[in-house]
Amino acid sequence: MSATRNTPDASPDIRDHADRPSREEAEAAVRVLIRWAGDNPAREGLIDTPARVIRSYEEFFAGYAQNPREILTRTFSEVQGYDEMIVLKDIRFESYCEHHMVPIIGRAHVAYLPRERVVGISKLARLVDAFAKRLQIQEKMTAQIADTLEEVLQPLGVGVILEASHQCMSTRGVHKAGASMVTSRMLGTFRDDPSTRREFLAIVGHPSGFNVSNS
Repeated sequence: MSATRNTPDASPDIRDHADRPSREEAEAAVRVLIRWAGDNPAREGLIDTPARVIRSYEEFFAGYAQNPREILTRTFSEVQGYDEMIVLKDIRFESYCEHHMVPIIGRAHVAYLPRERVVGISKLARLVDAFAKRLQIQEKMTAQIADTLEEVLQPLGVGVILEASHQCMSTRGVHKAGASMVTSRMLGTFRDDPSTRREFLAIVGHPSGFNVSNS
């Protein structure tokens, strides 16, 4: 692994800090935003909204409470010598843009070429969610998923492709609905062996000539 590569979840996490706001403070902040938007947080339709918003945020940002590496710790070595590519495609994810806090909705394709160990497929989906359910940018999330797989499983190679629509550009700003962003991270044999990369692209439904970037 490159010495300059970021640790997958190295960014500071306020969840464990003493200065993390209380639930009451968070709900008060929502009431401030409602007033700023021009409405009355005390009216009947909005009086319970701050509590609902905070409960929603607990779901939206549940990834901060998860350790992505621990998700992959239970592996299996009794695979009858299986040494071909393992791919889990079309993993739907919901994330939130760290610049505007609006949804990023997409799907992830995750693949690895095992060296000795494999992991349960549900763990790959959970790994995607652990990073998606945070404030994110798609490029960073792509790298975090791939780098964590490489670090924990130490496979021969890893391939990750994310395709997503960003409401920060479809519901505001340039208002370009229908546009999607594609990012990728190819490590090991997926980066060095064109035939492995082509096989991965074919499995996930991209044309063989599709040129993914190595984020």
